[in-house]
Amino acid sequence: MTEYSALAGRIRQAYSDLERVVERAEELLGKARRTGDDGYLDGVALNLHGFYAGVERIFEDIARAMEEGVPTGPDWHRDLLLQMSATIDEIRPPVITQETRYCLDEYRGFRHVVRNVYTFNLRPTRLQELTDELRACYEAVVRDLEAFAEFLERLAQTGEDVGAES
Repeated sequence: MTEYSALAGRIRQAYSDLERVVERAEELLGKARRTGDDGYLDGVALNLHGFYAGVERIFEDIARAMEEGVPTGPDWHRDLLLQMSATIDEIRPPVITQETRYCLDEYRGFRHVVRNVYTFNLRPTRLQELTDELRACYEAVVRDLEAFAEFLERLAQTGEDVGAES
């Protein structure tokens, strides 16, 4: 089942790309601290937004490829995050741990704020907190996604189909 191997490859590429987003957020926060230029904080906010958006794209790809569906409705972003931390019977194990879900929920909520307020209204202390926690959250995401990619590769090797009757 090469589609599972392909999904594993896409997951790995995506989390590799996310590392650059994490690096940019850290770099821009450092520049804001050194120079006192709040303009750098706009870049920090954009990268924090991009971090969660990138993770969510991975989750959407997984939900579609595993034929479990992407949630709909006004709370679909929250529901997708919950879905990724749950076992889907006869389809897949959890993609992420509950702990990873909790850390990602902070970035999901922040993304909503970034989309709905002017950047000059963002609290610099909140940007700093989120950036300081970003690397640990990213590493948890990578750990969980790598374990899921390994599950996909085992599935591809056995030739089983998602939801197949045993």
